[in-house]
Amino acid sequence: MADFVQVRGFEDAVRPPIRQRRARLTDPPGRVARSRPDMAPRARLDRIARRVPEVMVKITGRTRDGGHLKNHLAYIGRNGKLPLEGADGERIQSRGEVAMLVGDWMAEVEADPRRRKDSAVSLSIVLSMPPGTDPFRMHDASRAFAGRTFGDSHPYVFAFHTDERHPHVHLTVRTLGHDGHKLNPRKADLERWRQTFAAALRDRGVEAEATPRRARGIVMKAETAPVHRIRFRFSRQGGPPPKVDVAAVRDALDQARETPWVEASRARQTSIRRYFVAQALAFSRSDSRDDRKLAEDLQTFVKTMPPVRTRAEEIVSRVRERTTPAADRDRSPDAPLRRR
Repeated sequence: MADFVQVRGFEDAVRPPIRQRRARLTDPPGRVARSRPDMAPRARLDRIARRVPEVMVKITGRTRDGGHLKNHLAYIGRNGKLPLEGADGERIQSRGEVAMLVGDWMAEVEADPRRRKDSAVSLSIVLSMPPGTDPFRMHDASRAFAGRTFGDSHPYVFAFHTDERHPHVHLTVRTLGHDGHKLNPRKADLERWRQTFAAALRDRGVEAEATPRRARGIVMKAETAPVHRIRFRFSRQGGPPPKVDVAAVRDALDQARETPWVEASRARQTSIRRYFVAQALAFSRSDSRDDRKLAEDLQTFVKTMPPVRTRAEEIVSRVRERTTPAADRDRSPDAPLRRR
């Protein structure tokens, strides 16, 4: 492949909106080495342009006592139907084995002199991939991720679920580490975990990437799980809409000016998209057929990126569609909504 001059701006385009220095796990065992060939800018650009599946690593909750932990392990183990895998490869499945594990964890947690009554006993993490992902390879990648990230520091068990469209793993990690270190992850740690999980999948032949939402042109924040459940019940069973939706509509209709964070978000999206276009131009001048193909993929990627629209603007657009006569809908969707 012919050499070419890398366009500046890659790190800015894929940098997540978090402060890395705030991470509590400054050098976790699962940290992805930047020297890996699949972490080189060109390799990541190729995956981004082709829109390979994005991994999800999400903290879903914490348990606070032995009873809570026991119920959670019963839930992820489907009440004994699925085995829980541990760090040493042990398989825990029966009620007696789960109770013994809970007793062992609680004995060490309660012996910690720094423990507060309401402090977390375990952290619940979900690893997920889109439908169609090879379940065997994902299972093995999840096992590797858990071992690399927590194997030397914190006890854990996990259960692999394939009873839904997308395969996913429920990983439960004890917050008290072997050396007394408390697990209290920050956003920077979650970003490293995503990178580690994606790398483990690629090592097993599964295409996966872990880019921030804004690198894919997504401005609106993802809704939280509780809000999603409330909205689902509202749509199926009726009743009052979620308070967060009512507040969002009210705020959207009351906003008559651009806020600093909206302006900053637009500027960031302009910079990111400008970088992809410039890099596509650089690749298009290469003698390599692969580079020119990547240039075409990048151009298509930019053209199909979603419009830069905030949640408030999306709400205003939907309200206008429902309240404005069809004859007046030829106005720009970004025009301010006129109150009557």
